[in-house]
Amino acid sequence: MRQTFDESTDPSFGPKHVPLIRQAMAEQGLDGFLVPHEDEHQNEYLPAANDRLAWATGFTGSAGAAVIMKDKAAIFVDGRYTLQVRDQVDQNLFEIRDLVEGGVSAYLESATGRGQAIGYDPRLHSPDALERLKAAAAKAGVELRPVSPNPLDKAWGQARPPQPTAPVVPHPLDYAGEESASKRQRVGDGLAGRGADAAVITAPASIAWLFNVRGGDVIRSPLPIGQAILNADGSARLFLDPQKVTPELPAWLGNQVRLETPEDLPQALTELRGKRVLVDAAQSSAWYFEALGGAGAEVLRGDDPCALPRACKNAVEIEGARKAHARDGAALTRFLHWLATDAQASPPDEIEAVRRLEAFREETGALKDLSFDTIAGAASNGAIVHYRPTERLNKRAEKGSLLLIDSGAQYLDGTTDVTRTVAIGEPTQEMRERFTLVLKGNLALARVRFPAGTTGSALDALARVALWQHGLDYDHGTGHGVGSYLGVHEGPQRISKAPSTVALRPGMIVSNEPGYYKEGAYGIRIENLQFVTEPENIPGGERPMMGFETLTLAPIDRRLIDASLLNEEERAQLDAYHGRVLEVVGPQVPADVRAWMAEACAAIAP
Repeated sequence: MRQTFDESTDPSFGPKHVPLIRQAMAEQGLDGFLVPHEDEHQNEYLPAANDRLAWATGFTGSAGAAVIMKDKAAIFVDGRYTLQVRDQVDQNLFEIRDLVEGGVSAYLESATGRGQAIGYDPRLHSPDALERLKAAAAKAGVELRPVSPNPLDKAWGQARPPQPTAPVVPHPLDYAGEESASKRQRVGDGLAGRGADAAVITAPASIAWLFNVRGGDVIRSPLPIGQAILNADGSARLFLDPQKVTPELPAWLGNQVRLETPEDLPQALTELRGKRVLVDAAQSSAWYFEALGGAGAEVLRGDDPCALPRACKNAVEIEGARKAHARDGAALTRFLHWLATDAQASPPDEIEAVRRLEAFREETGALKDLSFDTIAGAASNGAIVHYRPTERLNKRAEKGSLLLIDSGAQYLDGTTDVTRTVAIGEPTQEMRERFTLVLKGNLALARVRFPAGTTGSALDALARVALWQHGLDYDHGTGHGVGSYLGVHEGPQRISKAPSTVALRPGMIVSNEPGYYKEGAYGIRIENLQFVTEPENIPGGERPMMGFETLTLAPIDRRLIDASLLNEEERAQLDAYHGRVLEVVGPQVPADVRAWMAEACAAIAP
């Protein structure tokens, strides 16, 4: 569970492993090989056995890719990882390139030669991603060649860690709120309505949700790695490593679910001959499409049928989220009290702050894991969006600076994700002004009312308007979905500038996290989780409107608020929020913390 900070892994990874990969490439007649970050299940966080990009390059970020050629290599990362990749990867061996601007496709067009054969593993690329790569390869006159086994796995050989075999356990109805049989029937009815006979489910989060189980194959998310075939009548076949199957699991799954092994999956796909089978082209690898097509099934491309119902939390899940956030809020408030008192005399470094916060969460007695590695950015490191401290980059907070802490936890009843920005010493007026502009955006998004059919992209500007009016902005989304004791990043809903076709629906949990980042100086982000409420009539209105209820409960640093920039409605809203924090969290914390909260949650003077 403990977060580690030595992100340099082994700086000799590239020099040691790339020659082995190139030797295996030569044996397969390849001029190059594509190394995505994604594994066979498109996981965000990977088991050690599937972290191929890290083994080949030394880079351990959650997004990236590499191309290894006979005489050169390149690694691709986005803006979150520009520091980390230079810290971890041998730049004499790998050229560092941007993952978003052009990415692998642009590299295939510009850095390969006509007639070359570039290998790829169809288990590691979704059809959507593969189509873009094939189009780029065609422009360059390059052959993209499927290979199995792939040269990286051959080079890794017996040194590769074993696949995880964490027990798959029931997720009780007290937390799930709906029987698996009911979910399977509901999703099966949806398949029938789309003209599908069955769906292949490969996303671990969907398997966990659909069968009301949880696992431990993936760090930071309680996910079981496996596959399933769901039939339109609600029956299913679930493919799990037998070592994961606990004694109580067969009875928990019931008679309509047949437990099988991953080795049985290829045959099961051939038995779908003549059937119309739904597969998510963004979530499932190209291998499934090829296997089903080869078996004579009619493949229907469509969204994972579990994604939308999983995102719309039921009443039990929402109540669990409230309890989880109240518990987590107490741990975070104890940490904020420590920062505001003891730590002011001797400010902590980033790693000390991360460890102290995790210790408070562990003291709840309910913590199962972090929901992601804590982001702690002191001073200029806070301006690096999604920066994560390492032993090498670790910075101590200093008087007159800001400390940004973005963290979260996994509890049986809910998943949390919260960001607070705290002043160390006396903040500057500029810091207070820009913090307040970010706060205005957070408040605006928390209080908005909106009709059915509204997407997150329609609301995104509310979080930015105050910043825009001062010529400021931030370059990340404003909100992502969050699971219920599942992944901290969950679709299909989001709040961002990017267009979205998925309307917000009651029960969806989303983050509300506007920010501002001054390069080389400091970063500000205020993040609460909130869920979409049922539509209600507004007095004098003509249409019922949905809204948000905030789940996160922790003080917002009043020392950073310029009250003159808040209007009366905003002050009342913030005061009401802090009153709720005091009411719910106050009784859970020690007396000295509760006394500090009285001041930290006091009303904002006009």
